[in-house]
Amino acid sequence: MTVDIAIIGAGIAGASVAAAIGDAASVVLIEAESQPGYHSTGRSAAFWSETYGGPGIQPLTTASGPALRDGGFLDSLGALHIGRAEDAAAIESFLADFAGSGVTLERVDPAGLVPGLRPDWTLGVMEPSCAYIDVGGLHAHLLAAARRAGAVVMTDAGLAGAVFADGRWTIDTGREPIQALMLVNAAGAWADTVAARAGVAPIGIRAYRRTVAQIRTDPGAPAGMPHVADIAGRFYFKPEPGGRLWLSPHDETATDPCDAAPEELDVAIAIDRFEGVVDWRVDAVERRWAGLRSFAPDRLPVFGFDTRVPGFFWCAGQGGFGIQTAPAAGALCAALILGGPVPDGLDPSLYAPGRFGPSLR
Repeated sequence: MTVDIAIIGAGIAGASVAAAIGDAASVVLIEAESQPGYHSTGRSAAFWSETYGGPGIQPLTTASGPALRDGGFLDSLGALHIGRAEDAAAIESFLADFAGSGVTLERVDPAGLVPGLRPDWTLGVMEPSCAYIDVGGLHAHLLAAARRAGAVVMTDAGLAGAVFADGRWTIDTGREPIQALMLVNAAGAWADTVAARAGVAPIGIRAYRRTVAQIRTDPGAPAGMPHVADIAGRFYFKPEPGGRLWLSPHDETATDPCDAAPEELDVAIAIDRFEGVVDWRVDAVERRWAGLRSFAPDRLPVFGFDTRVPGFFWCAGQGGFGIQTAPAAGALCAALILGGPVPDGLDPSLYAPGRFGPSLR
């Protein structure tokens, strides 16, 4: 198979780039698993928050909002950021980080927004724009758009190696040989592994485990309750249909890239922290799972051509923000790959691979 662009990874990152490229180039998506989105994409906590990830992520999230809303992938939720008296400085820093960004943040009394909130949680900031994301629907939409434009999705095709010579990549997946002018590394937690197999120096992208549990409580989560997040980053929980909650201890445990599984201790920590926030009883843990978040050393995504190896493009290090930033990130990467105009409001230099070392170009 000979194509213009080979994308390693068919999760939300690879799918968004392929969809944004459209029919401007021939594309193959190469996925190691039997189904796209098995790892991070399929295990997302499924919310869109303009403040999630900090000021460096916010422009990508905000720029993705119109496409997500117009596509019907967002449902109103709202986010309440809460703290105790000792968290006052963190609240002020949070508000300062997004001053002038266009993100609406409102100081509120959290007591009236979360039934049974314990009295020491006195500080609150409301983020009205926060929304649920239909992750599965978005991912399927992007893959379908890529296929309609002619992209081939190849599953059960792990990258064994890739060599750049005579202006093109020869890619070994253990199946038919693939030749491509460009190789896009959208392999998530495996991004550095893919780079090494292509003879490209790794950037230092690390994988971290994040735990989520679905719990049943008494009382059940009321309709209309917002997503609730600790300003100090020790937990978050959000309502789900049937009065259930999705709860996370906001953990980040360094791990090798793997099929992540939850640890009982992390679930217990999440419940203990939750019980310190509200006076509800946890009746059951109905499901638990873990996913991988992957970060570059400065915790910003890496979008752009490698500075040392021609035709190698990084689309990696999206942390836990790859779903909510997918439309804008895909459009930005496609613009850089094709040489088109960069989407308004985005500064590609913030995410360029060259920030990790001197450019050899």
